[in-house]
Amino acid sequence: MAEAQLTRRLAAVMAADVVGYSRMVGEDEAGTLGALREVLDEHFRPAIARHKGRIVKLMGDGALVEFASVIDAVSAAVEFQRAMAQRNASAAKPIVLRIGVNLGDIIIQGSDILGDGVNIAARLEAQAPPGGVLVSDAAWSQVAGKVDAPFNDGGEVQLKNITRLVRVWRWKGAEKDGGAPAPGPQHEQEIHFCTAPDGAQIAYATVGSGPPLVRAPHWMSHLEYEWHNPFTRHFIEELASGYRLIRFDQRANGLSDWEVEDVSFDTFVSDMETVVDAVGLERFPIVALSQGCAISIAYAVRHPERVSRLVLFGGFARGPFKRGAAEKERVEAMITLMKHGWGQDNPSFRQMFTSAFMPGATQEQMQWFNELQRRSASPDNAVRLRRAVSEFDVTELCAKVSVPTLVLHCRGDAVAPFDEGRRLAAMIPGARFVPLESNNHIVIETEPAWQRLKQEIREFLKADAEV
Repeated sequence: MAEAQLTRRLAAVMAADVVGYSRMVGEDEAGTLGALREVLDEHFRPAIARHKGRIVKLMGDGALVEFASVIDAVSAAVEFQRAMAQRNASAAKPIVLRIGVNLGDIIIQGSDILGDGVNIAARLEAQAPPGGVLVSDAAWSQVAGKVDAPFNDGGEVQLKNITRLVRVWRWKGAEKDGGAPAPGPQHEQEIHFCTAPDGAQIAYATVGSGPPLVRAPHWMSHLEYEWHNPFTRHFIEELASGYRLIRFDQRANGLSDWEVEDVSFDTFVSDMETVVDAVGLERFPIVALSQGCAISIAYAVRHPERVSRLVLFGGFARGPFKRGAAEKERVEAMITLMKHGWGQDNPSFRQMFTSAFMPGATQEQMQWFNELQRRSASPDNAVRLRRAVSEFDVTELCAKVSVPTLVLHCRGDAVAPFDEGRRLAAMIPGARFVPLESNNHIVIETEPAWQRLKQEIREFLKADAEV
């Protein structure tokens, strides 16, 4: 009966979102909100009105718009992004948006719109280039040759929570067709999804060009938030310089599926296999941080023909539960606190973790890391992930690693003890060990240890490229 009462229609749907909104608000709330109001009043609303669109709702940093004509929808998106590129070239507060456009069936519920047509538009927006537009093939089939913008075929992609593959068409923005450049990172990343053997959707990102380089997953990661985080992006940008960098959020974390039954070491390794196969890689080096080191060791032992080199930074062979009763008791106490404090609005609990990961960070950097934790995992998943990592033990696998390996570790690391890093290097045949003078688990760009870390990794990977 309820199905018969639904009102449906075919419509073009535009979804738009501000890139890096949380960071901007955290840095300057009043200035960001004022700039966003100006963008809405002077650029967004006029462009929508000129192309006969209806703003369904505004959502703080995003908007949902309905059009009767898909040509109007795509034309409005391109017109607005070109206007924004010109504005941002001289604006004191640049605002960069991503836009997705889909043509599909929608359900009308009062003034709101729902349904698959809306969901696909929202997922397209999430993968759209900053300052650009991503359009579904359903929309492009009606638009081709009728919009003055160079869209390129992006092929079939997996959109999060959409079971079928969707072919997309991408316009990278005014900077790519002669307009003013939009501010942002040196590279542009693309986010895709693949499906693990148990059905979990794993989010992965590619950025840069050149030979492939895989960065293993770790606890508390978020592909999008880390990409726009000025205090973590330096590592991503460095790895993407001269390489096609592939990184992914592990299950129950970041943009990958949170609702999964199995969170374990075996599924973490299997997820890496799934991502590597989805990207179509044959042979490549791996850079791993923290818990990603153990995962990468297991992958390299299973697939020695595919891994050319290993870089292991801040890692360990044994999780805390495998290091003795005292360490297990300490971590169990921390897990109990996580159960009750992780989801609180007050970030003071998460600050304990931040202080351990980055004791040398500024207050602003700590605020960013606090937010990364909140975005990366739910309280339940944070506990599940912590328990799974605490059970890691690749001690027996280390002797089976047959590829050149570089191990780096900070002397004052309070998350993964220095002795665990030294022990890891001693167990891997021929591994080179580099101590770093830092107390941070995550090396900050402004400290001397970052220059040493960067140079050691560059030289080690360069040898692989020269083979």
